[in-house]
Amino acid sequence: MAQILVRKLDEQLQPRLQRRAKGNGRSMEAEAREILREALRQKEPRRGLSSGIVAIFSGMGIGLKKARRPPKFGETNC
Repeated sequence: MAQILVRKLDEQLQPRLQRRAKGNGRSMEAEAREILREALRQKEPRRGLSSGIVAIFSGMGIGLKKARRPPKFGETNC
């Protein structure tokens, strides 16, 4: 099995993880594994068509430009 080391964990998280693990009858390590398992079990949200198009063309210099004002025509006597 693979291993990871989590550095720079917020000081408030360790006691919360410890309480949660104790409440679930697990070690902190087992609780962290369960949290990761649950988080990654959820499917990633599907992107809509517009989000996909934006992702494809982002960074290509294609952007929204200011809309031009329509030309003003003088009154005509027809």
